[in-house]
Amino acid sequence: MENYPKVSAVYPLPGKHLRVTCANGETRAYDCTPLLGEPAFAVLRDDAVFRNVHVDEHGYGISWNDNVDLAESELWVNGTTEPAGSESH
Repeated sequence: MENYPKVSAVYPLPGKHLRVTCANGETRAYDCTPLLGEPAFAVLRDDAVFRNVHVDEHGYGISWNDNVDLAESELWVNGTTEPAGSESH
């Protein structure tokens, strides 16, 4: 089983995107729009809910509530590396 870096911070961005900072210091951009068509993630269409994202205890992923979350592996594998200097939010 492959190990993925834990999540240390997450910031909601416009357009249903996230900026995810990993414990190894790398930052990933993650596009949540493909998820919005799935019933489990439909609640994220509400901007107030989407902005309520937080890092799970111990950094094994992120969540919005008890039913909607993403694992660190999903964020790492399907996120894109952000260029240096794009840390502003």
